[in-house]
Amino acid sequence: MSHNTWSERLTELGITLPPVAAPVAAYVPAVRNGDVVYTSGQLPLVDGKLTHTGKVGAEVSAEEAKTAARTAALNALAAVDDLVGLDNIASVVKVVGFVASAEGFTGQPGVINGASELLGEIFGEVGAHARSAVGVAELPLGAPVEVELMVEVR
Repeated sequence: MSHNTWSERLTELGITLPPVAAPVAAYVPAVRNGDVVYTSGQLPLVDGKLTHTGKVGAEVSAEEAKTAARTAALNALAAVDDLVGLDNIASVVKVVGFVASAEGFTGQPGVINGASELLGEIFGEVGAHARSAVGVAELPLGAPVEVELMVEVR
């Protein structure tokens, strides 16, 4: 790859990190412990509003939810960037994705691929990560997905 930094890679991909989403309760967007940054769960917020609401497999299609997971992952990267700087990411360690699922919906892994594929596009091999994709009854504000990241930093 021709880029020197992750910030340059984002520019190449035409991706702009959003401002850090304001927490909806009593927590901070990201915390560093040693060489690892943990983000709080991030919702698919754009300009403070959810891109979609409802359960996946009912009001929200799996494809829409996959796009929402990508947005939530961008918000998680914004939280990391705000805390330590995007260019200090050494590797993506783990992604945890929650999917508000209608009864019978079992496509959670495909939904959370929206987050995983974004990380692969940006970080290449160092974006390869462990992952959990979990179906849940409800998420805050009626969000269809929530994504959290753990990244190793330099």
